[in-house]
Amino acid sequence: MDLTLLAILGIIVMIVLLFMGMNIGISMILVGVVGTALAMDDFGMAVKRLQTVPFTTASTFSYVVIPLYCLMGEFTLESGMSKGLYDCCEKWFGRFRGGLNLATIVSNGVFGAICGSSSAAVATMGRLSLPETRRFKYDDNFSAATCAAGGTLSWLIPPSTGFIVYALSAGNLSVGRLFAAGIIPGIILMLAYMIAGTIVCTINPAVAPKGESYSLKTRFKSFIGVLPVVVLFVVVLGGMFSGIFSYTEAAAIGAALAILYTILVGRFTFKGFVSRCMNALKSSIMVFQIMIGASVFGYFLTVTDLPQNLAAWISSLDIHRIFIMLMMLLLYIIIGMFMDTLSVVLLTIPIFAPIVTALGYDLIWFGVVVVLCMVLGTITPPIGINLFIAAGIDKNVEISKLMKAVVPYCIALLIVTIVCILIPALSTWLPDLIYGANLM
Repeated sequence: MDLTLLAILGIIVMIVLLFMGMNIGISMILVGVVGTALAMDDFGMAVKRLQTVPFTTASTFSYVVIPLYCLMGEFTLESGMSKGLYDCCEKWFGRFRGGLNLATIVSNGVFGAICGSSSAAVATMGRLSLPETRRFKYDDNFSAATCAAGGTLSWLIPPSTGFIVYALSAGNLSVGRLFAAGIIPGIILMLAYMIAGTIVCTINPAVAPKGESYSLKTRFKSFIGVLPVVVLFVVVLGGMFSGIFSYTEAAAIGAALAILYTILVGRFTFKGFVSRCMNALKSSIMVFQIMIGASVFGYFLTVTDLPQNLAAWISSLDIHRIFIMLMMLLLYIIIGMFMDTLSVVLLTIPIFAPIVTALGYDLIWFGVVVVLCMVLGTITPPIGINLFIAAGIDKNVEISKLMKAVVPYCIALLIVTIVCILIPALSTWLPDLIYGANLM
């Protein structure tokens, strides 16, 4: 059988298995092993690959950041940092029409700087914000949509698990550069969400009345609750960007500081420690399982030469490279609606990275654009994971109405994505300023 045809059939089989409900990691391993055996006509060699990949993947030093950042996020929740953050934002924005929704968006953006997980951000901020918005007679579905959209900021504002995985799967790119690349687009997206929410509240005041107004003294006093988040953010990212320590050391220091703060505020318990460690372990295992599957499946694609052949074919097309990129990004948006975001990154980057490089584009810029396209899938049907998490927090939220309420935020995200495509400097200026011009 022609190897290219075999690779295409392998991809189709894997997609079918996913729609049948098979675990993404298991489906990639299954198709990868069988496909490699058929391509090499040696089942023993394919099984040998399976014997070594799990260990080499799990023991790769660069991947240690994943469980460490998961642990840091868990203890920021345990310590109550997120509550102080939301309370501060509510004091400053709550008096405006739709102000609590603005507070939710800003809180999600700042929380993303110490969490890195979209799902965790939605779950955390949803539990804090939805009871408050109901108390002030906000529309439940629009409030939940705001929380679901705000959670996407955790994938752009570092430290982001998505950027870490992208960096390692695209050929060991600089994680620090990607972290820096996501900051400006992340801030722009946060502002775009705030504008979108304000427009909706202005057009339809019934969805978000004005909230409580606080004195200037009370508002400034609320900054005390944000100090732990700011300190953690400055130490972790400031130390990494300044070169004091590496991104792996930054993850370890961040986790240690989060645990230390939990002890200092008197919220540390043995039961809570075990629970948070188990949550971090479960999240890490999920990521590693997908990464192991992606490695096995990626080897199968490499054996068939599909990435190289596809890159050569696309490069030979007599159309402008921007149209090729737009088609690629449209594909990301579509498949992001049906698959887990992390899985799509791991599955597609080994295929698309050679194409992007052949077209002469910067892989750092491409990483930011890919993340923007992919997070759209977390707030769009039919498998918008953030929507289902937000709906699960509050029984008054109706998923059908929630999907309608999130449309303005989807439009804002699309606009920001287009702007970042047209103006690459938004993604590359800060990394070049911190680390020097990228010569890749």
